Amino acid sequence: MSRLRFASVLMVLLTGLVSASTGAQSLNTTAPVRILVGAPAGGSTDTMARAVAQAMGQQLGRTVVVENRPGAGGNLAAEAVARAAPDGQTLLMSFTSHAINASLYPHLPFDPVKDFTPLTMVSTSPSVLVAHPSLPANNVAELIALAKSKPGQLNFAIGALGSSLHLAGEAFKLKADVYIVNIPYRGTAPAVQDVLAGQVELMFAAVGNVQQHLRAGKLKALGVTSSHRLAALPDVPAIADSLPGFESSAWFGLFGPAKLPPELLRTWSDAARAAVQSPEVRRRIEAEGATAVGNSPQEFARFVVADMARWREVVKFSGAKPE
Repeated sequence: MSRLRFASVLMVLLTGLVSASTGAQSLNTTAPVRILVGAPAGGSTDTMARAVAQAMGQQLGRTVVVENRPGAGGNLAAEAVARAAPDGQTLLMSFTSHAINASLYPHLPFDPVKDFTPLTMVSTSPSVLVAHPSLPANNVAELIALAKSKPGQLNFAIGALGSSLHLAGEAFKLKADVYIVNIPYRGTAPAVQDVLAGQVELMFAAVGNVQQHLRAGKLKALGVTSSHRLAALPDVPAIADSLPGFESSAWFGLFGPAKLPPELLRTWSDAARAAVQSPEVRRRIEAEGATAVGNSPQEFARFVVADMARWREVVKFSGAKPE
């Protein structure tokens, strides 16, 4: 009888342990899901993340929070997600630098492709080439002619070295075969201010950052970096009209860690795509001068690989080094 009692007690204990483990896992499903952002609060990446997080949380009945971890061109947040458990509790809202950094940084602490599970591209955001009103060029063709006649005498304001806006300028110089000097700044705001003041003639900028200055006539737009005109700037031609083949857009996308189980991949991708297509999120995205996407994980994965290859040539041409 004593052996039977011991066996019974042992079975009860084991059953309790299994129940506790199961309970802990079920409790984990109610824990907040974190979306890490490798950029400061208030920027475009942060805005995209917060818009999507709220909508995803409402759909799934989960708390989804945004955690900002700026630094190293987005690499700090990316590394944290690359090392996170593939349990759906930690996601990454990344941006164009995810592809650029593959060439810009000689030694990354993660693999931009193998260490992540793409969920969906949230949006794309073309930029606009702006100039101080005093610049004697009113379109891209005139700018190219002016730059060729004055090599090294015109300047681009650069808000962040290695950013998509910096490399849009490098791609422009590469395709137009012109020499325009880069003037780096610690952030977009001081760069815009110096173009407004006429200290620097030119800048590639996000539409949302300069739209009010364009309306006020304090800056003039020479061209947009998309392949076609933008609804936000219908009177501004595409740079590609004068420089065939030129196109440059920032993108924002949601990733999970590598080896995310298929059911979690499907759950989070479907929720993110539905969020992107919801009227409220689309309005917030369009207010940033961006376009909502919401493609499939497979489409997003193919895009990331192709974008890494596309930026490789531009990074090499630019000679850019990590800050």
